Amino acid sequence: MMKQLLITDDDSNNRTLLGHYFTKEGFRVLEAHNGLEAMGVLERHSIDLAIFDVMMPEVDGLALCEYTRKNYDIPIILLTARGQLSDKELGYMKGTDDYLTKPFELPELLFRVKALFRRYSFASSDKIRINQLIIDRKNYEVVDGDEIFFPPLKEFELLAQLAEYPGRVFSRDELIRLIWGTDYRGDERTVDVHIKRLRKRFPEHERGFAIQTIRGIGYKLEVSAS
Repeated sequence: MMKQLLITDDDSNNRTLLGHYFTKEGFRVLEAHNGLEAMGVLERHSIDLAIFDVMMPEVDGLALCEYTRKNYDIPIILLTARGQLSDKELGYMKGTDDYLTKPFELPELLFRVKALFRRYSFASSDKIRINQLIIDRKNYEVVDGDEIFFPPLKEFELLAQLAEYPGRVFSRDELIRLIWGTDYRGDERTVDVHIKRLRKRFPEHERGFAIQTIRGIGYKLEVSAS
C-alpha cells in the first residue's frame, strides 16, 4: 500500500519541491500551508508520516508537532533553519522523531523517512526482536534463549514502548502519558526509577540493547551490534 506523507510548510515553493520529489519516489503526498490546515488533514486522512516546517504563522511546527504526538502515533520530521542544540532539544521535547536543518539534500530527507518507517514497523507485531531477545507483548514476557523474564507490568510496558521504536527519543512527559496515563498524578521521577530498574534487570553487555539517557529530554533504546 502506498504510504501517505503530510508536508506542512507556509512556503508554497518548498511544498511543491518536496511534493514532486516524494511523489516521484512512490509516496502519496498531502500538503498543508499551516498548522491549522494540517490538523484538519490529520483528522480526515490516514497519514503515515508527517514533515513539518518549524517557522509557520498561527500554529508553528513545534506546536503542531506536540499536537500530533498527543493525538496520532506516526513518525514526525521537523525542518528548520535553526540548527542550535537548544532548538533541536526543544523539537525533541515536543515529540519529533527527527530534525533536519536547512539547507539539506532531498535524498538525505528520503533516507530519514525510510529509516523512520523501518523503526515504526516494529509496532505492527506482538513480538519485538532485539538481536536474540524477544519482547512478547501478548504474554507480557521477555525471552532470551532458554531464559524467560516476567518484569513488573509498568517496567515491561516501558521497555516495550522504547523497543518498538529503537533510536527514537521519548521525553519523560511522553512516557508518563503513554505508560501511566494522562490521569497519573505522580512526577517524572517515576520514569527514572523504572529505567534504573530495567537497566539493572537487563544489563547492556548481556542483552543486546542499551537504554540511553538524553540529557534534559528523556530516553531512547539503542540496539547493540549483533
